[in-house]
Amino acid sequence: MGFLAFLVIGGGSSLASWIFYPIKRPIKTSSKQLLFVIILGVIAAITSSYLGQWFELFHSGQMLEWLCAIFAATFVGIIYSVALKQN
Repeated sequence: MGFLAFLVIGGGSSLASWIFYPIKRPIKTSSKQLLFVIILGVIAAITSSYLGQWFELFHSGQMLEWLCAIFAATFVGIIYSVALKQN
């Protein structure tokens, strides 16, 4: 999976999970929060991909790599939403 795929899959998945997680937010959301959750998703997607290849669970480009990247980015977006709800 290439760098652009990490950006699109990781950023998109974490942003979607952050947007659709059911918590009360102010009407205006700061762009810093949006950028932060996208960066977290990209890092989670890259980390899950490299760890899966290091543990030899899959090879680059396999479907399981894509699923792990999507799951990790979504999970990070949800965790970030829950952490914001606690504050």
